Amino acid sequence: MVLNAFFAALGQIGDPRFRKVLMRGIGLTILLLVVACAGAIWLINVVSGSDISLPFVGAVPWLNDVLNYSGIVLVLILPVFLMIPVASAITSMFLDEVAQAVEDKHYPALPPVPRIPIADAVLDSLGFLGVLIVANLLALVLYALFPPLMPFIFWGMNGFLLGREYFTLAAMRRVGRDGARRLRARHASTIWIAGTLMAIPLTFPLVNLVIPILGAATFTHIFHALNGRPEAARQS
Repeated sequence: MVLNAFFAALGQIGDPRFRKVLMRGIGLTILLLVVACAGAIWLINVVSGSDISLPFVGAVPWLNDVLNYSGIVLVLILPVFLMIPVASAITSMFLDEVAQAVEDKHYPALPPVPRIPIADAVLDSLGFLGVLIVANLLALVLYALFPPLMPFIFWGMNGFLLGREYFTLAAMRRVGRDGARRLRARHASTIWIAGTLMAIPLTFPLVNLVIPILGAATFTHIFHALNGRPEAARQS
């Protein structure tokens, strides 16, 4: 069922509505990262504008240089690590459009659903972004303790998070948040496996930017299959 849903989603990847969501998500992500980097540079300049003083030591001019150089390195590195979680979170604001495109093509007999208010979408996306960043920062400890297992830890953890998020987004459109939570609890292992299938391509540059859209489409198929529509996973 998971593979059938994945390939059905992959077969629709050229849908104009998919491309629209992708371009919008990438554009907003780049804008946000540019603003964040500009803000970081401004803050560094403000902090390092005067000599740093230490108690009982006095002014320590070389700390300004350390702060400046460290800030430059941080500004250059952070976008690399934040690009994927930020892109995933921002794109998730528009995944309702992806799910609707899937249902229009594969499930045309379904009744229409009300659009998710933009405020709710933004709050859900910010929550998802926070969880992604915190979880991946905490995972750095496990990476350091078990280096050979790093890929499996990354795939397993992000697979769980992506599966949970995308299935909830797909299910709550039809059965509400509580119904999505109950259905997710009954099929936790299937959702985790499908999420891991989404997480593995996250390790490949550029391909990872398509994963939020592919994940939303895949989990829309999975939701309909798990919600008593076994024929849904076989359609393409």
